[in-house]
Amino acid sequence: MENEKISSKAKMLIAVAALGYFVDVYDLILFSVVRNPSLKSLGLQGGELLNQGLNLMNVQMGGMLIGGILWGIYGDKKGRKSVLFGSILLYSLANALNGFVTDLNTYAILRFIAGIGLAGELGAGITLVNETLPPSKRGIGTLIIAGVGAAGAVFAPIIAGLSSDPEWWRSCYFIGGGMGLALLLLRLGTFESSMYSHMDAGVQKGNFFQLFSSGERFKKYLYCILMGLPIWYIIGILVFSAPEILKGKVNAGDAIMYCYLGLAIGDFASGALSQWLKSRGKAVLTYLFIAVVLCVYYLFGITEVSTAQAKLIITLLGFFGGYWAVFLTYSSEQFGTNVRMTVTTTVPNFVRGALIPISLLFKFLIPSVGLIHAAAYVGILCFALSIFAVSQLKETFGKSLDYTE
Repeated sequence: MENEKISSKAKMLIAVAALGYFVDVYDLILFSVVRNPSLKSLGLQGGELLNQGLNLMNVQMGGMLIGGILWGIYGDKKGRKSVLFGSILLYSLANALNGFVTDLNTYAILRFIAGIGLAGELGAGITLVNETLPPSKRGIGTLIIAGVGAAGAVFAPIIAGLSSDPEWWRSCYFIGGGMGLALLLLRLGTFESSMYSHMDAGVQKGNFFQLFSSGERFKKYLYCILMGLPIWYIIGILVFSAPEILKGKVNAGDAIMYCYLGLAIGDFASGALSQWLKSRGKAVLTYLFIAVVLCVYYLFGITEVSTAQAKLIITLLGFFGGYWAVFLTYSSEQFGTNVRMTVTTTVPNFVRGALIPISLLFKFLIPSVGLIHAAAYVGILCFALSIFAVSQLKETFGKSLDYTE
């Protein structure tokens, strides 16, 4: 098994999926980065910047939740390659058109369409790579995809900071759309998964409700979602609140950038750790337990911190929250070929969507227990659910994926 080689075609597939996810994350994060200048350009000011910004973010997230289900089902029914083309075409056009918006309603419509498109890219790439690579090498493909992709979140604020022109945000959207459309040319060199192509014609494909048709299958699906909760707890609660938690030692933009820098490196490292341990579960648990220690120190152990130390601790939080690659591979490997794309596309989007109830609980607790303890209580819940979920999933390293549900 160790002598299994990755073909040149498979390497091309990994490169295309990785670059696609890079553009995907750039476009996903770009709205958060250019939110204020874009809304000011449309005439909003004061409290409306945050209020309407959150509304637009929720619209985008709603598009991703719906898109995750639609692209997943489509990918299992019609093929993985078609989703790679369709999803990137949709969000690239939506983001390019975002550069022309002059009113809030059009902005919201385009963020919703972009959200639908953004939901399909990663699941299609991960599924296609997992079904193409030799069993012992699957983790290598996904660590490259997730690691390169996370770097897109570092690239977005860099591009946004290149000009102080109040209308530069429009160019940032044009750049994102242009990168995506350029990638379509590379996509011409990709191929369909032979595992999918040779699937029995009589097998039911892409039935989302099949995931709920048996208790065991539903629990497995739920555990895959719960496994990813700490990633978005770290991003959406700890890092989002970093200016307040670290008493102004780091601003929101830097906090996001350094967190994603850690996530990008952490994704490479968690994938490599998984390959070295020959275990998905052990790699995820290693990251989770170290992340717990870091979170406790971040919330309760820091008394006085410099700006450099603040950036370091946020980067470390990102690093040990960077098991996205292993999490996606582990989830994808749990299910048969006829629903694998549905799982691999919906699970990450449901994890992202879980940030909504997580943040609502956080906001609910703050008035009674304060910011720090509210973050701690939410963290205990997220990590406990995740560690329990991983303990319930069967190891899949080296497992053959050529089977159906």
